Amino acid sequence: MRYNRITPEIAASLSEIVGENFVIYNDPERLEPYSHDEIPEKKYAAMPEAVVRPRTADEISRIMKLANEFRFPVTPRGAGSGLSGGAVPIHGGIVLHCDRMNEILELDKENMMLTVEPGVVANDINEFLKPHGLFYAGYPMSMETCYIGGNVAENAGGGKAVKYGVTGRYVLGLETVMPNGDIVWFGGKLIKDVTGYNMIQLMTGSEGTLGIFSKIVLKLIPLPRYQVDLLCLFKSSQEAINIVPRIITGTGIIPTGIEFMDRTACREACEYLNESIPYQDSGAMVIITVDGASRENVESEYETLGEMCMENGAIEVYVADNVTTSERIWKVRRNIGEAYNVISRRQSGEDIVVPPAAMAQMVEKLSQLAQNFGVMIPCFGHAGDGNLHARIVSDPKWSDEKWHQVLPEILERLYKLTSELGGSISGEHGIGHKRKNYMPMFVSDEYLNILKSIKKSLDPNFILNPGKIFDSL
Repeated sequence: MRYNRITPEIAASLSEIVGENFVIYNDPERLEPYSHDEIPEKKYAAMPEAVVRPRTADEISRIMKLANEFRFPVTPRGAGSGLSGGAVPIHGGIVLHCDRMNEILELDKENMMLTVEPGVVANDINEFLKPHGLFYAGYPMSMETCYIGGNVAENAGGGKAVKYGVTGRYVLGLETVMPNGDIVWFGGKLIKDVTGYNMIQLMTGSEGTLGIFSKIVLKLIPLPRYQVDLLCLFKSSQEAINIVPRIITGTGIIPTGIEFMDRTACREACEYLNESIPYQDSGAMVIITVDGASRENVESEYETLGEMCMENGAIEVYVADNVTTSERIWKVRRNIGEAYNVISRRQSGEDIVVPPAAMAQMVEKLSQLAQNFGVMIPCFGHAGDGNLHARIVSDPKWSDEKWHQVLPEILERLYKLTSELGGSISGEHGIGHKRKNYMPMFVSDEYLNILKSIKKSLDPNFILNPGKIFDSL
């Protein structure tokens, strides 16, 4: 697919739509931050020709109509915290940044629903809801930075997906600007609705390739009044992960979340934070979270889970029943990536997902893969739902040339192992353009053709976020 460049005339037209102060053009220094997301490798970056910051759905509509008229690509962007290159303008054109669309529009307490704009920071939603005793349960790990629009576009998961599910479970309505500029409402304030195709679920997780969200209706639930985290130390990754099916099938308790960290991941994060958690004696750690409306019920559940862990190989179980101790635990989990950024700038963060019962086998295979290639592959992630973040980290002594020579073979082996265990390429970070070349390892040609047919039907000019998930036709 060939696209036209952004000319000064087009830039002027964009300024007429959103205002001159909200267009960046012909300014490489200001454009550079929009050339990448959180992927550390520079090869996935691409410079936009312009950045446009609309305020309304009507402005987005006019931008899309202009893009179709002059055949230039549009790449939607939220906070830029993604890990798949989904917000990177690989074909140039404009980045459409939704940061100005950042209002909480309506709290409907009677229906327990919230209407927001896409640029609202996810964490701000629950801060807003807390005084009302309500809670938005779609919980990505990067809540403090990510935008809700990006969460919906990726169908983000996170640490609470075991009990509460992922983002898509809570999206009831979407005002969407289609690739041709039409503004369409899908769904609304309805818990049940089978009127036609389920367009909300199609749009949720579509990675900004099928539409741009301008309003989002979210389902809310009552805020759990009590929460406790257990930090469970095990001798090995096998024992740590094996506890997951035993918890769910053996106790009848559905924890809020079950997070896994292998020894190397925990060690580096603790050293990075100068944290004194006694990781030295353990081979892996599991964080188990329980919450609920009753203190007694929460206490009963965490005592049962703690006892089960001790009976099944845990070295120690620490109870974090207040904000301070809970934050100590979660700070380690959240800073694993930052710790490895200090060790080496050559990394590849993968987001594989396997059946939960296969996680222990996957971790073991990845450990062997790391040894075979002389790299580090720390593993951490959401043990309760089989989503494993495997970060391939090069030996700091390697040259760029050696890293780029070896990495493709490691990825090929990693994805082959994932496929053999019945897994898939991404659990929550998305395909973007980072993983699209590996899609045929996991899905059939027929499946890909269906995806391409949907894209072509809604976006015949391939204007919106082209080159993501699969190559432009």
